[in-house]
Amino acid sequence: MHRVRIRDGAQVDVRPIEPGDKDAMRDGFARLSPESRYERFLSPLDQLSNSMLRYFTEVDHHDHEALVAFDPSDGRALGVARYVREEDPEVAEAAIIVADDWHGRGLGTALLEELAERAREEGIQRFTAIVLARNEEMIDMLFRLGPAKVVDRSNGTVQIEADLPAAGVSDQLRALLRMAAEMTKRFRPKP
Repeated sequence: MHRVRIRDGAQVDVRPIEPGDKDAMRDGFARLSPESRYERFLSPLDQLSNSMLRYFTEVDHHDHEALVAFDPSDGRALGVARYVREEDPEVAEAAIIVADDWHGRGLGTALLEELAERAREEGIQRFTAIVLARNEEMIDMLFRLGPAKVVDRSNGTVQIEADLPAAGVSDQLRALLRMAAEMTKRFRPKP
């Protein structure tokens, strides 16, 4: 575990997820708004099943990595960044979720930077993200930020791929994950 200072000056503890983090993941999920749950899972979800908890916490830290951020003052899970390697060993799907009360503070960016570093250590050169396909204008905006490509269109979603820079994260990569969340917000079904 190591301590990371985020954009707003707060510090969080970040470490690889462990099988014993199931309760922390369950508690963190319970604190998410329905909107945040939808943004991350692309469907309404009321709770995490036991099989989902196993999948999210029992990772090999090579083809499937997950980093979790904790509040050092109370030990609550604040966010998770994850990648899952695709069929092409140089490509992984990336996703980040941050507790609602920590949005806008820089935690997502810090987790993305940590995840990108781990991915490079494992030979991953590109991240993909799944976004809703309904807004071509938003997708076009991503392409104006730098090289990217659509790698799959199915079930109302688009999978977009962006290169990992040699160090840190690019504006395009940050925008890709931010845009995935924004597209989901715009096209969330009304209750």
